Amino acid sequence: MRLLLAVAIIWGLVAAAAAAQTYSPQRPLPSTTSVPALRALATQREIEERFRIGIDAESRGDWTSAVAEFKRILALNPPEPKGSTARYDLAIAYANLARYDDAARELRAAIALDPAFLAAMANLVSVDLSRGDLGEARQIADRYIAMDPDSARALYSRGIVALQTGDAVTAREDFGKLLRYNASYAVAHYDLALAEERLGHYDSAERELRTALSLAPLYARARFALGVVLLREGEHGAARNEFQQATVDAAGDPALQNIAASARDSIPAP
Repeated sequence: MRLLLAVAIIWGLVAAAAAAQTYSPQRPLPSTTSVPALRALATQREIEERFRIGIDAESRGDWTSAVAEFKRILALNPPEPKGSTARYDLAIAYANLARYDDAARELRAAIALDPAFLAAMANLVSVDLSRGDLGEARQIADRYIAMDPDSARALYSRGIVALQTGDAVTAREDFGKLLRYNASYAVAHYDLALAEERLGHYDSAERELRTALSLAPLYARARFALGVVLLREGEHGAARNEFQQATVDAAGDPALQNIAASARDSIPAP
């Protein structure tokens, strides 16, 4: 889930940088002498400057400073779309500080202000997965799909939620559709294989895992999953070989390496 969240956060920073350009235009000096008008202009200038500072802090990974800036913007009660954007950026900062409940609250508020804020929906799904709130994650993922049915991000988001909630049929449909748009996405082949395996379609699962490994030969989790599928198919020798290779490919993942070694050792050597 950290991978999905990381991808979503990277996408969010790109969107945030674009927002900085929108909310930091060059403005002429005010010609009014009205106190309320001057106060409104000063507030507007402060909002724009704090957006710039907050987005710069996010780009540096200074999430604590970013939180302070976007909270100050919200205290100034900015109009739309600045209000929902500030809440979105605040949520990104909270998520990077592992304050997932706070991030979810701000993303819900952003969506309430802008019901078509798809990036906020995608990130709320990711945050909810980190929080373990699978009910809201599925609800938001369904809403995202309804609004943008061909979005690769939407399909992947709901597919992951469906896998985690045991809905292998929906997961298979979503990952299958995603792969029709991008057949070179190794992770989606792996996830589709998990759905097929849970449905008892071992031939299809094996095919997807072999495709994932052809695209990413060092994909240790796919290698281990292939061993599991081969074992279910009664191919004990081939399964042992895959588990052995997984112990090599998983050198950077000690937990997976240990599981693969245990699976390998549970199968007698020929």
